[in-house]
Amino acid sequence: MATGPIAIFRSLNRDQRTAFLGSFLGWTLDAFDFFIVTFLFVRIATDFGVPLPQVIFANTITLMFRPLGALIFGILADRFGRRTPLMINIAFYSLMELLTAFAPNFTIFVALRALYGIGMGGEWGVGAALALESLPTRARGLASGVLQQGYATGFLLAAIAFWVYSSIFGDHVWRGLFILGVLPALLVLYIRAFVKESPTWSASRSKPLGQRGDLWKAFRGNPWIFISAILLMTAFNYMSHGTQDLYPTFLEKQRGFSPALRSQVTIIVQIGAIIGGTVFGYFSQALGRKRMIVTAAICGILAIPLWAFAPNTALLALGGFIMQFFVQGAWGVIPVHLNELSPGSVRGTFPGFTYQLGNLTSAPAAQIEAAFATHFVLPGGGDNYAEALAIIVLVVFIAVVVFTLLAGERRAIDFATEAA
Repeated sequence: MATGPIAIFRSLNRDQRTAFLGSFLGWTLDAFDFFIVTFLFVRIATDFGVPLPQVIFANTITLMFRPLGALIFGILADRFGRRTPLMINIAFYSLMELLTAFAPNFTIFVALRALYGIGMGGEWGVGAALALESLPTRARGLASGVLQQGYATGFLLAAIAFWVYSSIFGDHVWRGLFILGVLPALLVLYIRAFVKESPTWSASRSKPLGQRGDLWKAFRGNPWIFISAILLMTAFNYMSHGTQDLYPTFLEKQRGFSPALRSQVTIIVQIGAIIGGTVFGYFSQALGRKRMIVTAAICGILAIPLWAFAPNTALLALGGFIMQFFVQGAWGVIPVHLNELSPGSVRGTFPGFTYQLGNLTSAPAAQIEAAFATHFVLPGGGDNYAEALAIIVLVVFIAVVVFTLLAGERRAIDFATEAA
């Protein structure tokens, strides 16, 4: 039986590969659209004449609306299939990103970021269900790691786009970057032409429509699965947003990095994330989901000093690489872990909804860090982002370990049997 990464990939048929690729690209381009704004906080604040914390709050609004998108598109996916809701979702978030480029004032900007949050929240759960239900059990761990790193890949692409764009136009001309956000809409054409419906969902189509996707019934059947997953995803989202969202601002305001240097460091960091997520996801198939998550979190704690306090650019880039190797290493296990924990009848909704409820709770992460940084003053004046980030991230890693150990694990369950 194929167990190595290359052997697993070669063992997949055309339908399985296209389903996975469509889901991966959907999450990658979703993350690209989201992270564009994190490079532009300072410029957007200047252009709209608002304080920086208000622009960061616009990002918080995006995160807060993601659970609504996960619920809407998840229910649609459980009732009508994964494929069509995924296409609608991608088209929707692409349109909201495009409209953001033309926001005439800050109020409209915030409203569009909220609507974008609905689209962003809906993509992950539906895409993950489509991909993982289409693949054989032995491929799930590797696929989970690669799929989740669509997030890091999107961040990397956003960094490259910002670097190139700011080099040509200057980082003060920010609206054109949001126009690039319409490009994911082209993915809809690929999904429509090549991606087939999840075979697991197709096997359940004989059930009456009213019996599909009953989230409340699933919750009453086993509330602890939902509660423990939400707690776990709260810690996980604080871990990712706590180490990522304010990091470009830290590099700009505390370390004095130029737009090009910020982009270059971010690219290095996200390469570490992509490698880490893939490695940990792959080994979770043999070693267990919870074991790999806890290992990544403990190693992340050890990486904090280099990540936050490195004395020069080279070591700071190395610290960021190592940090995101372990942060996204833990995240690489999450798509398969949540899909396996999910009751079979609501797999289109459960993973994305619990993930995004955790996102809702952790939505103020960047704001909390920015506010916390004001309590630590640098010797020459100014907020000490490094110290604030280090303290908060330490607490978050400990929470990840605790909530991981409290949650269950159903590694390698048979999705097809549950759907019958």
